[in-house]
Amino acid sequence: MTELGSRLRMAREEKSMSLDELQNITRIQKRYLVAIEEGKYDIMPGKFYARAFIKQYAEAVGLEPDLLFEEYRNEIPLAYDENLPDQLSRTQSRRSVSPSSSKALEMFPKIITAIFVLAILVLIWFLVVKYFNPGEKSSVNNNNNGAVDIRESEEVTPPADKNKEDTTNPDEEETTPPEEEPISEETVQQEITMESVTGNTTTYNLLNADKFELEVKAANPGRSWIKIANGNNEVLFQGEIKNGEGQKFDLTNDTKAFIRAGDSTKTEIYVNGELLEYELTTTVQNINIQFQKKE
Repeated sequence: MTELGSRLRMAREEKSMSLDELQNITRIQKRYLVAIEEGKYDIMPGKFYARAFIKQYAEAVGLEPDLLFEEYRNEIPLAYDENLPDQLSRTQSRRSVSPSSSKALEMFPKIITAIFVLAILVLIWFLVVKYFNPGEKSSVNNNNNGAVDIRESEEVTPPADKNKEDTTNPDEEETTPPEEEPISEETVQQEITMESVTGNTTTYNLLNADKFELEVKAANPGRSWIKIANGNNEVLFQGEIKNGEGQKFDLTNDTKAFIRAGDSTKTEIYVNGELLEYELTTTVQNINIQFQKKE
């Protein structure tokens, strides 16, 4: 076992995390996790996968990948020491487009254009029918005697008599200023905005809120290793949650919260009851939420 593999294994065992649990968190096959701990990089599926898997392993057990790469750079074979993007896509490579699919894609803009033209024609027809074909303003009905009865569709109500004599004595009338209607304040809803993304860390701002209640839950079914800290870097919770379990904290008197999710696909974050939408699609994520209380 290499020194790097031993360091990673010790960090995993300190968290009481088995290889099966680590496999569920990182989505890396167990045999590759064992290979990392034993330093057998030659069984990896590709040149850059060794570095990528080591990075995900380290993040899942709470270690900083960059520091590990610098400290143990001599243990990683040069064939695998390549620059990688910050995010490793887990989506399968797309298959080549078949000829039939290619033809369908070519026809798509034409179909959209035809639908757009048809919609314009329907709109023109509707306007012509509505504004250039006025209906009858009065209905003509034949009575039993053969006479024609023309009835107005609406009865006109005579306006009130403005010249009606006012019996009120102007000397006795007191002038009362009109009451001012109270100005109702519109309820301003809270807003969660994304400020920045650095690597696998996303920073959000919580605006227009007079409280900061944070709840972190595991999907049901599902499990995830999480860490929660406040603005003073005090760890509020660190461990595994599963099957709908969660942790809830009132951080109204704090200005910041930090959440590390070992498996973001199985982790739900609620801010004042509102579900936070992840900006990234990576499995392991760091979330910073900055809060400024509404005055």
